[in-house]
Amino acid sequence: MDRAEKRRIAEALILGSPDPIPAARIADIIPYCKLAEVRQIVDELNIDYVKQGRAFEITEVAGGYQLRSLPEFAPYLRQTLTARPLRLSQAALETLAVVAYRQPVTRAEVEHIRGVDVGAVMRSLVERKLVRIAGHRDVPGRPMVYATSKRFLEVFELPSLEQLPTLRDLRELAPEGALAFEAAADEEVDDGVGAGADAGAGAKPDAVPPPDVFQPVAPTPE
Repeated sequence: MDRAEKRRIAEALILGSPDPIPAARIADIIPYCKLAEVRQIVDELNIDYVKQGRAFEITEVAGGYQLRSLPEFAPYLRQTLTARPLRLSQAALETLAVVAYRQPVTRAEVEHIRGVDVGAVMRSLVERKLVRIAGHRDVPGRPMVYATSKRFLEVFELPSLEQLPTLRDLRELAPEGALAFEAAADEEVDDGVGAGADAGAGAKPDAVPPPDVFQPVAPTPE
């Protein structure tokens, strides 16, 4: 099978997959195709798209490849949406940031860092499939632990959790917020004790990286 045919098959697989399709899966399906060749094929396809002035590109997100429209066309695509674009409040972004950097994390640990009750916010993030229940902590009471989901990676256009900004990156963007988050993240947390504060009271907005660091590149339907 020649390279051109492999490219056509890879393009069809990426286009037809409802979820990001891993490179390893593409290599398994295409005859006589190795993993390294898949990555080369994707690069070649994207180069062709640029040359042709296409409105989309193949993006690596959530551990796989997905065909996505270019960010510059977001204003036009919003007009076709029947569902509300995803919007996250300041509280939701802060809670999501703590989960992303401390996962797996209990609700009590998140409340310890943020200084407020996060029950409603956490439920909302789970309902939006940005956060998932990852099991139970093996301590008295066996509290649930939370982690980010595959959809979190898709919404924030991250190939994997390893691509999250490091604390060093955050210090360059917002030094005070990053240092405060680092200090809070290093504290010991009692799994059995929650903050017990009313939502909005005693909040510590600087305890997590600034919201703009975590904003999706383009609105995503719920």
